[in-house]
Amino acid sequence: MPSTPLPRETRVVHGHRRAFVRAGQGPPLLLLHGIGNSAQTWAGVVDRLAASHTVIAPDLLGHGSSDKPRGDYSIAGYANGMRDLLSVLDIEQVTVVGHSLGGGIALQFAYQFPERCERLALVGSGGLGPELSLGLRAASMPGSEAVLTALTRLPLPLRSGLRALDAVGRAIGWTRAQDLAEAGEAMLALSHAEARRAFLRTLRSVVDAGGQSVTAVDRLYLAQAIPMLVVWGSRDPIVPVAHAETVRRLVPTARVEVFPHAGHWPHLAEPDRFADVLLDFIAETQPVDHDRDGWRALLAAERALSGR
Repeated sequence: MPSTPLPRETRVVHGHRRAFVRAGQGPPLLLLHGIGNSAQTWAGVVDRLAASHTVIAPDLLGHGSSDKPRGDYSIAGYANGMRDLLSVLDIEQVTVVGHSLGGGIALQFAYQFPERCERLALVGSGGLGPELSLGLRAASMPGSEAVLTALTRLPLPLRSGLRALDAVGRAIGWTRAQDLAEAGEAMLALSHAEARRAFLRTLRSVVDAGGQSVTAVDRLYLAQAIPMLVVWGSRDPIVPVAHAETVRRLVPTARVEVFPHAGHWPHLAEPDRFADVLLDFIAETQPVDHDRDGWRALLAAERALSGR
């Protein structure tokens, strides 16, 4: 929960204001935050990454300082929005890094626009199995609007209390405190009705009572065509670390890094290690050039294996 806000730029795309952080120079990195968060979640690693890269960290539509219209908050819609924002910024190809919901968007971006995705890094990612915390499943249910409204009207001093909780968690290595503080900060960001509506539209597009309802697992075999990094906290209370093992099993070429003392936000819990791992992954891999024939061959091979 870094307290100094990252400076934002804005662009209007399809009539809606998109806020984003832009820092550094070099090969572009697109950082996608999770549901209820904003680009601020990357504050602890932006400087390290921007020393050698052009970092683009948007506030997703419906989040942070971006507009919150009554619109399309599906994973595919977000992927389209990222393509269009990059086009406005004259960026053709990127390494995409996605946390939680942002991981699901990153997977969809790589699937929809493989020619624009050089590498893929997933951090406590959504879209890799149905399992999800009870709290988010409950929030997707009818009637949750009233509960969210009540929770976001808690006294303002709670914000300083969350920062104190985060500081204590960092000091004593209590991962759960840090996760609670970050989740609480995301809840406070829903104080305005339009933010709550956007949050619920986003959540319900990917979650129901049974957990995550949108999956990329059936298409993960396509990830053999792109360098992939997976980072997870072993103590993640929101999306289980077992999903990292799903990727390891289905994409043997992927690099999987589990942070043993981190929760759902490993880039916040261990920012230096996270930056080291990400920069090392980039240095050791070549940006992929999309090969249509190779993509077609992967699709054909999967079809042959499935007998369809």
